[in-house]
Amino acid sequence: MKGQRASSESLARYRLKKLLDMLKSREGRGTQLISLYVPPGRRISDVIAMLRQEYGTASNIKSDTTRKNVQDAIVRVMQRLKLFKETPENGLVIFCGAIPRSGPGTERLETYVVIPPEPINIYLYRCDSKFYVEPLEELLKEKEAYGIIVMDAESATYAILRGRRLEIVKHITSGVPGKHHKGGQSARRFQRLREMKLLNYFSRVGKHANEIFLGVPDLKGIIIAGPGPTKYDFAERDYLDYRLKQKIIAILDTAYTEEFGVREVVEKAPEVMAKVRYIEEKRLMQKFLYHIGHDTGLAVYGEREVRRCLKMGSVDVLLLSEGLDLVRVVIKCSNCGYEEAKLLKDHEVAKLENSLPYRPCPKCGQTTLRVESQEELVEDLARLAEEMGTRVEVISLATEEGQMLKETFGGVAGILRFVPS
Repeated sequence: MKGQRASSESLARYRLKKLLDMLKSREGRGTQLISLYVPPGRRISDVIAMLRQEYGTASNIKSDTTRKNVQDAIVRVMQRLKLFKETPENGLVIFCGAIPRSGPGTERLETYVVIPPEPINIYLYRCDSKFYVEPLEELLKEKEAYGIIVMDAESATYAILRGRRLEIVKHITSGVPGKHHKGGQSARRFQRLREMKLLNYFSRVGKHANEIFLGVPDLKGIIIAGPGPTKYDFAERDYLDYRLKQKIIAILDTAYTEEFGVREVVEKAPEVMAKVRYIEEKRLMQKFLYHIGHDTGLAVYGEREVRRCLKMGSVDVLLLSEGLDLVRVVIKCSNCGYEEAKLLKDHEVAKLENSLPYRPCPKCGQTTLRVESQEELVEDLARLAEEMGTRVEVISLATEEGQMLKETFGGVAGILRFVPS
C-alpha cells in the first residue's frame, strides 16, 4: 500500500506556490543570484559547457566578494546538474546564490532545484539581484476556463468559471414584455412586437457573449442554462460567434436566473466540468460532510485524530486547507530522551526556542530541552500520507466548504477507507 500514489496536482501546485513565494523574498547583494531554466530535450553536457563559459566570464567581476559568490554559485549549479543523466521530461530549473543573513559577510549559499509540473519552453541563464521566477508563476495560472450564460426572456447573466474562481462578469435585462398584453392592443400585434423585441434581445445576448468569451484564450467550453425554453431558442440559432457555438458543451435547466442561477449551474454540471478545481473541491468536501452528517464513521478531522488514522492506513483522501499556517515542532530532551510535539504559528517558533533553555524537562527535570525538528503541518501530514499511499488534496478558501474546512474542522480532515477500530 505504501507509496503507491503520486502527489495530487493540488499538492504539487501548493508546494510550488510556497516555494516561489519564498524565492521571491530572497535578495542578494548585487547581481549574485543565478536562475537557470533548462527545457526538455536539452543535453545536460551542453548546459554544463555553457556554465563553464559563464564561470570564466565571471572572473572579470571587479568586486572580490561578488566574483567569489557568483563563481561559487555556478560551481554549485554544475554539481547539481551532474546528478541528472538527462533533462527531466518537463525540464529543470535551478536557483542558486549567496543570500545575506544580516550584514556584509553573512551570506550563505542556497540552492533550490525545481522539476516543473508542466514542460517549460525556455532556455535561460540569468544572474541578478533576485531570482527569476516569472516563467514558473505562469504555470500556476489556471489553464482551463468555462463560460456560463444563464438566461430567460427577462435577463441574461454571464460568468466565467476558472479553476476554483467563479466570476460574475455581466448582467443585462431584456426589455421584453410578458406574454400577456394589456388592453388596447390586438393579441396578434402584441405577440409580433414581443417577438421582435425577443429577437433583438437574443442579438444583444450573443453580442455580449462574443465580447466577453472570445477574449478568454483558454476557454474550454460554454454552458447555457436557465428556466424555460428561452435558452434553447437562443442556442439553436446563430447569435453566438461560430467559435463559441462550437464550444457549447451543455444546455441545462435551472430553477433560478441571475447569480443564483449561475451557482445552480456550478452545482448541476460537475460531469461537464469535472476537471475544474472549483467543482472538485466542493465534491470532496461535500462527501466528507455527508459522512459527518450521517455519522458513517468514514470521516475524521483534527490533527491528532487524522494523524492516528494516517498511521493506521485507513485514510483514503487527506484534506488540507491551503490556509493552514501551523508548524509542527518536536521538542526533545537530550538527557533522558523525553519527546513532545507542539503545533505553533510560524512566528511563535522562535519564541519557543528562546524559552527552552529555561524550561525543565517534565520527565527528568533537567534544562536540556531542544527543538529536534520543525516542519509546516501541511508538509508533515502530506509526507506521512504519501508514505501510506493516501491521496492528498489541498483545498482552497475559495468555496464555502473550503472556508468550513479551515474554520470548523481546523484545516485538517480525512475521508476514510474503513472505520478504524
